[in-house]
Amino acid sequence: MTEEILKRQQELAELIHRYSDENGAHETAIPSLFLIRYNQQTERAYRVYKPCVCFIAQGGKELFLAQQRFEYGPADYLIASMNLPVNGQVIKASPRSPYLSFKLEFTQNQLIEVLKDSDISIKAQGNANRAMFVGQIELPILDAILRLARLLESPSDIAYLAPIYTKEILYRLLQGPCGPALAQIAMEGSSAYRLQKAISQILEHFDKPLRIDELAEIANLSVSSLHRHFKEVTAMSPIQFQKQLRLQEARRLLLTESADAADIAFRVGYESASQFSREYARMFGSPPRADIKQLKEKYDHKLSV
Repeated sequence: MTEEILKRQQELAELIHRYSDENGAHETAIPSLFLIRYNQQTERAYRVYKPCVCFIAQGGKELFLAQQRFEYGPADYLIASMNLPVNGQVIKASPRSPYLSFKLEFTQNQLIEVLKDSDISIKAQGNANRAMFVGQIELPILDAILRLARLLESPSDIAYLAPIYTKEILYRLLQGPCGPALAQIAMEGSSAYRLQKAISQILEHFDKPLRIDELAEIANLSVSSLHRHFKEVTAMSPIQFQKQLRLQEARRLLLTESADAADIAFRVGYESASQFSREYARMFGSPPRADIKQLKEKYDHKLSV
């Protein structure tokens, strides 16, 4: 890692430190930009990532997409090019050297705009790429990230300059080694572009029965092609993808509401409470009641420390 990259990482770490004084993810005045800080290693968390680029200025993290593991730190950046159910945890952090991270969400339309306005030439691919990947940080990408983060110091410039700097970050990413994989979701006719429609359908109706033939029609793919490309992109089958969404939402509801586990099971689309309990335990390590009790006890303990 060059001295110039190290210098910019340090500046970015100081900015994140300044604007995230507590543990957790912090919204900023810059649209779709989040600053994340943790003073210690974290428990495994489950969530759905929107399309985003993540860069760690300090610390380290591991993320799982189904069974595929991604580990990244200050030498890397991570991109999720579609909505994906993931789980992960901070694996390197301490009070003296906290985990400090920059996360910028983006949309398909923003990528399309950058590709139209630039001279970047990338062909649509018939075979889909994994929708999550790690690249090695390069100075032009880090410079663009830092320019956007510096706007936190001059709020009056955000409205005009943030869209420009966000486009620059996407432009630099599209120019890099991960560019062809990232560009596919913005290229009409590519398998990734088609699959995004099927993924959106599952996200919007995850609590409804899954009809593979309907998904294939939405994606304009045959049933066999849908299954093959879906697995290539998400590391899961459509049914596994839906199951992850259902169980993540069920856990959220159980934590925030006083409803019975069986009621929550039906609300997220399960027809059998026993099947829900089995699959919940398989994903989170314990049946619903025991898992939620353990999570609440951990939360209460942290508040009392």
